[in-house]
Amino acid sequence: MSDPTADDGRPDARRPSFVDSPLLEAAAHHRSLLSWRGLAAVSFGLLVFFWPHLAPIGLTALWGVYSFVDGSLVLGAAVGGRIGTPRAWLGLIGIAGIACAAAVLVAPAAVGAHLVAIVATWAIATGAMQIWAALKLREAVDGEWVLVLDGTGAIGFGLVLALWPPLELGHLVWLIGGFAMLLGSLYLAVATWLREQR
Repeated sequence: MSDPTADDGRPDARRPSFVDSPLLEAAAHHRSLLSWRGLAAVSFGLLVFFWPHLAPIGLTALWGVYSFVDGSLVLGAAVGGRIGTPRAWLGLIGIAGIACAAAVLVAPAAVGAHLVAIVATWAIATGAMQIWAALKLREAVDGEWVLVLDGTGAIGFGLVLALWPPLELGHLVWLIGGFAMLLGSLYLAVATWLREQR
């Protein structure tokens, strides 16, 4: 009698179940975190777009508030995460967000002068984490290409922002606000996708 658990030749025959992927299980446990991060990013993008007569100091202040909210959420997930949670990586992102917010509070002018570089670094780090997560999940679920695509786009955005000639405030507002809304939409979509995987 043949072993029912043996590889039957199908492409997905060796694909592990949801519970066999600690990272996916941990991510699913934090669906609400992704939802809150998504709402925070979308809200930041909307405020950037629709704040009347937004000055550089105003954009810097909004970025500081968003960094604090997002950093606090991520740091909380790192501290309270279950097995499979990439605590070190999330902890670094959370601490960086809170540190950025503190820098805005202490020296807003200095942060504003380097805001493009800060946002570019943030985008590249975010994209790298999404690609890393996709590579970890590729054997557990279908659809991880969405994370790869968005991660690649985030890294590309960060590189363009870093290498682009000095931007006028209006262009910078549209770029940062648009990227924040796209990132927030992705977080919300991934939260929904994780719920459907259970």
